[in-house]
Formats: sequence, C-alpha cells, structure tokens
Amino acid sequence: MAEENPSLARFRFQRMLEMLESKEGRGTELITVYIPPGKQISEVMNDLRQEWGTAGNIKSKTTRKNVQDGLTKVMEQLKLFKVIPPTGLVLFAGTIASAQLGVGDMETFVLIPPEPVGIYYYRCEHRFILEPLYEILRSEDSYGVVVLDAKAATFALLKGKRADIIKDITSGVEGKTRAGGQSARRYERLRESRT
Repeated sequence: MAEENPSLARFRFQRMLEMLESKEGRGTELITVYIPPGKQISEVMNDLRQEWGTAGNIKSKTTRKNVQDGLTKVMEQLKLFKVIPPTGLVLFAGTIASAQLGVGDMETFVLIPPEPVGIYYYRCEHRFILEPLYEILRSEDSYGVVVLDAKAATFALLKGKRADIIKDITSGVEGKTRAGGQSARRYERLRESRT
C-alpha cells in the first residue's frame, strides 16, 4: 500500500478539525479525550469508568444521560485498539444539538493525529477541544537543539511547543582533577571564570 502524500494528509486532517469545530452540544456534554503514545489502554478505561460514575451526579437528567452515553461510546471505540498508536489517539463523542429542543444525534469520532500528542486529557464541554490539534497544524518549522555540559549532551527536536529528545549521551571521561589539593581548587576557579 502506498504512503499518503503528506500534503494531502495534512489537508484531510485540517478538514476534519474544521468539521469537528462546527459541532456543538446543548450543555457540557461533548466529550474530548486525548491519549498520548505509550499510555496504557487499561489505565484510560479505568479513568473513563470513574468519570462515567461521577457523571451520575449531574442534576439534569438529559445532560447526565448524554454524558454517560458519550463516555460509553468513547470506551467502545477504545476497545477496538490493542495499543495506543505511535502518535497517540484522540476520541470525540457526544450528542450534537439539533434545531429541535431536546433532540440530537450521538456522534463519535476517532482521530489518529499526524504527529504525537503530548497530553493526557479528558474534558466535557459544549464544544470539542481542538486547540492541541490546531497547534500541530501551526507548527511546521522544526529546530534542532543541543544542550551541552562538561560530561553530557542532549539532542532534541523542537517543533511548536513540543520538544522530542532524540538522544542523550555522556562522554564517559572523568575530570582530571579530584577533590583536594591546591591544583583542584585552581582548576575549579578557572572553570568558573569561563562560564
């Protein structure tokens, strides 16, 4: 199977975000769940079950039902995955408001972002939370960053607000001066004066 053109994938991703942005709920009943790569599905399921139980305290019968139904849909979608994809997973579910009061359709969306999401996040609002995904679209430029000290170096890639550590290395060479003696103090003063 051929790889999808990155420009086309980016365009489709942006269109999906625009479509999600147009969705609106009546109350705080649209659910957004961001799951970073490496997160255990069982841990997320436990958190969602706990949120389902907490939603039982919502006073409005309609909102309570819609939030619990949305959480159930999110958990059903999550069960389809054995592991979280390498870039993470974003799930959206909720009853989308219609023109007729009290009537709406339950909709569920699953999104595998083109770049890793670095947050674990659950939220119920009147709209889906899309800002972290829009941030992926905004951040096209990448910068290489190297952090050095006397014994180690770290190489990272900075893109938008996210920094991905590529490699940590240490020199393995010990300093030539040891504690004690006049020479050690002189070398220490020389090192401090250079910084």
